[in-house]
Order: sequence, then C-alpha cells, then structure tokens
Amino acid sequence: MINAGAKWEDSPVVVDQGLITSRYRGDLDAFSAKIIEEIAEGRHTQRSAAA
Repeated sequence: MINAGAKWEDSPVVVDQGLITSRYRGDLDAFSAKIIEEIAEGRHTQRSAAA
C-alpha cells in the first residue's frame, strides 16, 4: 500500500473524513469507542476520491 502512495499509521484506530479503520481485532475496544465518537459528531463533508 505504501508503494502505491498510501500513508501508513501504526495506531489502534485511524479516522479520515468519517472512515474508521484499525489494525486488527485486538483494537476492538478503541475502534468501538471511535465509532461512538464519530456518530456523535454527525455528518462529515464529502470529498472526491481523488482529493
């Protein structure tokens, strides 16, 4: 992925414009907490995939 231009971040949870990702199932608690936080924030502005 890095060779294709992706940014790698070794964190339990990463959020980008409302998209939430994690590394593996051991991060489930942090992932679940972040989902609740993002829902509470409401809608994010949309951006194109090329941005």
